[in-house]
Amino acid sequence: MDYPLAIRLAAECVGTAILILFGNGAVAGVSLKGSKTFHSEWTVIAAAYGFGVMVPGLMFGSISGAHINPAMTIGQAVMGLFPWSEVLPYILAQCVGAVIGQLLVYAAYKPYYDRSEDAEAIFGTFATFDAADSRLNYFVNEFIGTMALGVCAMTCLNSDWGTANRAVAIMVVGMVIWGLIYALGGPTGPCLNPARDLMPRILHMLLPIEHKGPSRWNEAWIPIVAPILGGTTGIALFTFFS
Repeated sequence: MDYPLAIRLAAECVGTAILILFGNGAVAGVSLKGSKTFHSEWTVIAAAYGFGVMVPGLMFGSISGAHINPAMTIGQAVMGLFPWSEVLPYILAQCVGAVIGQLLVYAAYKPYYDRSEDAEAIFGTFATFDAADSRLNYFVNEFIGTMALGVCAMTCLNSDWGTANRAVAIMVVGMVIWGLIYALGGPTGPCLNPARDLMPRILHMLLPIEHKGPSRWNEAWIPIVAPILGGTTGIALFTFFS
């Protein structure tokens, strides 16, 4: 069924909000002083991001494709798999959804933001950075991660078994995210999604959090450019082998 653009944009907005709520909510729980999941294992964050992709995929995959990621939208357009006329509306919807999701995280964890004094931990609940303070490593890690996401997700969803078992394919994509957060989470988080980093970073700058520290705008281009290039490369690999 072909849905009107407005319905598809609403699906992208809500889907991206769910992704941010699940993923960054888990980061906030692990990172912010006093929460019941404070200092729990990385597996909590990896699983939350996996479910944060899986649930919107199951809800909205048949409506909008559940891109919920500008890198996936642009990559598909570059490879002729998505109309360029809808790229900007999709990205704007995803960005609005990221703002909504991050505001929900902030509202839920407001008392814990107030009591946390670790600026780096606070920042990590909004946006990403390289643990070694290396911009090169930041770029490389985000590129590799989004390239892997692009090729794996597109292959799962468009293979013979994936088209016949759509729900199973979407769950596998969620597991791909889960695995990538495990594999590449150490260096940068990772982001893998420009909207997931940029919009929460803007909110980090704007929200009145006492010990939040700088918003690291001098490196903010990396989790935008690297995922777009990586995602496009991954989708190009998919089209080459398909």
